[in-house]
Amino acid sequence: MTTNIETQRARPHTGPSWLVLALACACQFMVILDSSIVNVALPSVREDLGFTPTGLAWVVNGYLLTFAGLMLLGGRAADLYGPRRMLAAGLLLFSASSLVGGLATAPEVLVAARLAQGVGAAMMAPATLAVINTSFTEPNTRAKAFGAWSAAGGVGGLAGAIAGGAITTGLSWRWVFLINVPIGAMLIVAAIMSLAGTRSSRRESLDFTGAVTGTAGLAALIYGVMQSADHGWSSGLVIGPVVAGLLLLVVFTAVEARLATQPIVPLRLFKIRGVAVGNGMLLLFGGVTIAMWYFTSLFLQNVLGYSALQAGLGQTPAAVMFMVIARWAAVLLPRTGVRPLLLSGSAGFLAGFGWLSLAHAGSGYGTSVLGPTLLIAVGIGLTFPTLMAVATADAPEGDAGIIGGLAQTASQAGGSIGLAVLATAAGARAASEAGAGSPAAALAAGYGLVFLMAAGLGLAIAVVSLLLPRHRRG
Repeated sequence: MTTNIETQRARPHTGPSWLVLALACACQFMVILDSSIVNVALPSVREDLGFTPTGLAWVVNGYLLTFAGLMLLGGRAADLYGPRRMLAAGLLLFSASSLVGGLATAPEVLVAARLAQGVGAAMMAPATLAVINTSFTEPNTRAKAFGAWSAAGGVGGLAGAIAGGAITTGLSWRWVFLINVPIGAMLIVAAIMSLAGTRSSRRESLDFTGAVTGTAGLAALIYGVMQSADHGWSSGLVIGPVVAGLLLLVVFTAVEARLATQPIVPLRLFKIRGVAVGNGMLLLFGGVTIAMWYFTSLFLQNVLGYSALQAGLGQTPAAVMFMVIARWAAVLLPRTGVRPLLLSGSAGFLAGFGWLSLAHAGSGYGTSVLGPTLLIAVGIGLTFPTLMAVATADAPEGDAGIIGGLAQTASQAGGSIGLAVLATAAGARAASEAGAGSPAAALAAGYGLVFLMAAGLGLAIAVVSLLLPRHRRG
């Protein structure tokens, strides 16, 4: 970030810096929490509302689809209309739809509420990054802010895994949604009090054609990828949306490059090496995180026989390690630059996933799961805040929102595509091993392949990081 741009930017808050950072972290916590807390409650939701198995998947997929598909639009809107407006509006929509979801009496109502929650999250998430990127312009303080923001996401994921089971068992699945209402109300007040209400000084209108083609393209692509888990990659239900999504994204690129006077995603941003390389690595990183949190949880439950709550507790040490390392990486980043942290993180992925791939149905938690997941958590803690800093650090004035939207879209899209590809690979490997031993042994073989593929993604991150300047700082 050049000094002249930093000094030109007005700080977008009126409250103390700690309150602004706390607000951004709390919103990130809320968004990530809602991505994971619902999973444990799904059996109770199905029994109470009468969902079909296919329909039940949309309680999760509906949220992820609108969240990932609309973040580019949310990022540009934050630039044009101001982070406070988008953050407050997103919180309001998120909280209201949580209330509707918690009171739902029919499957259609709950799915609609989850779609609306995803829209609210897509408005909130880029705004939090815009707030951090423009409020903390000094490299040391920005790095620490990204570390805290990253750790907040880790806390949200951990809390979701544990709290989902506790709330569903002790209260009701409805409180998984209703708990967002009072939290959202407090955060709306905090956003109004701590963030300035000024909007962009540029007189621009939203690029409607780009918004429609870009959003529809992302949504169709992610929808098609999601369908692959149930129908296989050769199904028309997968190929049709994926091809349509890719064509729409080609049209979107042409619109942004040649037709839009005020593009929603200015292609000039990809001339910034950090933006282009950082977002490429975030795509890869999305697959790594899915392998760690999602497939490790499945291994604990389906192979070692843990309950959902026990699996969440089993991942707690790794989540705590991630939070500690993320804060530590934020302190190191201004001193070491990004490449040493990314290479060290990739080493953690290679060692951890390689070790985890050896686990089998007779393995013990302490010898085959705890050690490797701690190594992987070190890698995630070193890598995630560093990648977010790389992908957003050189945002030109007025583009902080869309830069943040790009970064989070890359991470979410990488996770969605990674989940589909890794789940397909795990299923195929498990099927090939089905006759050679117990069902648990076959599943362990499938998850072992997933962990090896995740190690490969970690290696790819290390290779791509070499494209960054050697002495680049956060």
